[in-house]
Amino acid sequence: MARKIGFSTISIHGRERRKQPYGSLVEPIFQNTTFLLDDLKDLEGIIAGHGFIYTRVGNPTQMILEERMAHLEGGESALAFASGMAAIASTMMTLLKKGDHIISDEVIYSCTHDLFDGFASRLDIDVSYLDLSDPSNLEGAIKENTKLIFFETPANPTMKLVDIKKISNIGREHNLRVIVDNTFATPFIQRPLELGADIVIHAATKYLCGHGDTIGGVLIGDQELVNSVRGGGLKDFGGCISPFNAWLLIRGLKTLGVRMKEHTKNANEVARALEEEESVESVLYPGLPSHPQYELAKEQMKYGGGMLAFLMRSEDDVRRLLGRVKLCSLAVSLGSVETLIEQPYSMTHRGYPEKEKLGIDARLVRLSVGLEDVEDIIADLKDAME
Repeated sequence: MARKIGFSTISIHGRERRKQPYGSLVEPIFQNTTFLLDDLKDLEGIIAGHGFIYTRVGNPTQMILEERMAHLEGGESALAFASGMAAIASTMMTLLKKGDHIISDEVIYSCTHDLFDGFASRLDIDVSYLDLSDPSNLEGAIKENTKLIFFETPANPTMKLVDIKKISNIGREHNLRVIVDNTFATPFIQRPLELGADIVIHAATKYLCGHGDTIGGVLIGDQELVNSVRGGGLKDFGGCISPFNAWLLIRGLKTLGVRMKEHTKNANEVARALEEEESVESVLYPGLPSHPQYELAKEQMKYGGGMLAFLMRSEDDVRRLLGRVKLCSLAVSLGSVETLIEQPYSMTHRGYPEKEKLGIDARLVRLSVGLEDVEDIIADLKDAME
C-alpha cells in the first residue's frame, strides 16, 4: 500500500511531481486563448475531457490548479472560476431549474445572499433561510422540490459553525446535494467532502491566494458534477479564471499549510488577548473554549483558523477602534498575510436583511488575523482600544 502523501507536499507538487517544459522548476503560464488541432479527430478526445480547445472552458494552467485543489479537498475533480461568486452562481445555475427550492443557512456572505434573493428568485427559484447550527431545523423545511442545502462553516461574519456530518446525513436521506463554502477554514483545517458533503466551494481570493493580489473561485466535487458545471454554468456564463490568476493561485497554494499554521497561532493569541480587554464584551473564535460550539469545532476542524469576530460594548467603541488602528488595515476581504479589520454591519453585510437578529449588529468587529508578529498585532489593537 502506497504511503499517504502529506498536505504541503501535495500543495507544492500535486500527487506526483510532473516534469515541466524545458526543465522548468515552476509551472509555466499558458497565456493563450485557443489551442491548435491536428485534425478533426482531436475534437473527440477534447469532448471526452482529454486536451484543450479554448481557455474559457479549460487551459493547462487552470488544470494544474484544479487537480491540486481536488487532491487537497479529497474530491474527484475541481473547476476554477474568475471569483468565488462565479463558482457559486455557475454551480447553482447548472444544478437548478425554474420551480426548484434550496435551503441556506441564515448567516452567509452578503453577496451570496444577494444572489439567492435576487437573481435566483427572479428565475422562480425559492430559497428558505434557516439556522442550520441546529440540524433539527432542517427536516421540517425540506419540500418535494428541494434540491440543495447550502451553508458556510465557520459562517461569515459571526463565526457560527454548522455540523457538516449531521446536515450531510439528512441531505443524503432526502437525496439532496449539500454544498459547503469552506473559504474560512480551507482544506488544511477542514475537509467537508470527507464529512459527507457533496460539493465544496472556495473564494480562492482569500486564503488559497493568501497575498491579496488575485481573485478566483474553485468548485470541488465528483467528476460528473464538475463536467456538468464546466459544460453548463462555466461555458454559458463565462466566469472563467485567467491563466495568470490561476498561476498566482498555484503559487499561493504552495505555502498554504505553513501560512494556515501561523494564521491559527496568531489568531489564538489575539483572541485570548481580546478576551481580557475591558471594552470587548465577547470573542467569537472556534479555537477558544468560550465559543458556544467549541466541541463541534474540535470534531470537524483541525485548528481554529485565522478568522475571528468580537463584540464591543458600544458602537462608539467600534468607531474609535477602527479609526485608531495603524497596523491593522480597515478593509473588506480576508485571508491575506496582512491583518484586515472591518465592521460587517456597515461594510461587507451593509444591506443584509434583519442582520441585527442574526448577531450582525453595529458592535460586531471581524478580524482576519495576518502573519505580522503577533505581539505587534495585539499591541496595535490594545493601543487603539485605550
